[in-house]
Amino acid sequence: MDLTRKQYISSCEISVLETAVLGGYPQKFAIEGKRSDLPVILCLHGGPGMPIPFSIGCRGLFPNLTDNAVMVYWDQLGCGINNHIIDNSFAIDSFVQMTTDLVRYLKTRFPDNKLYLFGTSWGSILALRCALLTPELINGVVTNGQVLTPPMLSDNAFNAIEASSAPTKKKILAREFRQRKTALSAKETAILSGIIRKYTDGYNNRNSKPAPIGSIIKGLLTSPDYRFKDFTSTVNNGYSKNESLIKEMTSIDLRDALTKVSIPYHIFQGETDIVTDTKEVTAFLNTCSNPNITYTVIPDNGHLPSETAMNEIMYYIFKTAK
Repeated sequence: MDLTRKQYISSCEISVLETAVLGGYPQKFAIEGKRSDLPVILCLHGGPGMPIPFSIGCRGLFPNLTDNAVMVYWDQLGCGINNHIIDNSFAIDSFVQMTTDLVRYLKTRFPDNKLYLFGTSWGSILALRCALLTPELINGVVTNGQVLTPPMLSDNAFNAIEASSAPTKKKILAREFRQRKTALSAKETAILSGIIRKYTDGYNNRNSKPAPIGSIIKGLLTSPDYRFKDFTSTVNNGYSKNESLIKEMTSIDLRDALTKVSIPYHIFQGETDIVTDTKEVTAFLNTCSNPNITYTVIPDNGHLPSETAMNEIMYYIFKTAK
């Protein structure tokens, strides 16, 4: 860990690793803020099982965030520092329970602070369901890449693959997946994700500057909290053989749930996102009469926020949380 990062951690009023039982499992999470009276923002990462960029290993790495909020970084059970085998007994509700347990812990820990959820992709499922279960504890939700219907399985996603430069073999495979949709295995879902990532702007838009993943990875490798096995578990982890979560996600429908949200809920979508299909999401939001739901479409951006997009999202959160 470099001296600047060490000095920043020391300068924070709160910068700690804590442990609580979430969903029946003891789990660690990092809490960091320049001042302890700032709004609390719980980051719910994507995946499932992909805690980059906002993982426990980020303590001291993002002063631009922790100068403005008490950031809570949680490696969800099964990855990072909380690596654990996620077998097929786990369901989405298992992680919703863990999330609500953590929200209750944070509200007890910071009873006078505002509390916000920031969910990305898979994390948006947890944020939405938690918002329905504990609205009295949460001041607002912001998501990026909101899951409403099965990820990557929209007609727009498959049409984009057809229009792309993907080899004929890949397109034939995608056509087969299109016919089966809800019967895709975890391996087939990973293959489809790879096709979208490589041949379309669905994940990263080629017109935007990607987030600085290299510097984040370097920061994780020099984290005061991560051992090397924790770092490798951000990617190669307890989700490797899980089928139950992917199967559940291939038939998920959260549109009705979103209409019932009773707290401020803002959705950011990348213009070319076909993973959580922006065209489908915005079409639904334009007919949704819930005044608590608002959204922003970020131009030249896919499912993964660019550096500029992430700055826009965090600026919105900090402005809202004041």
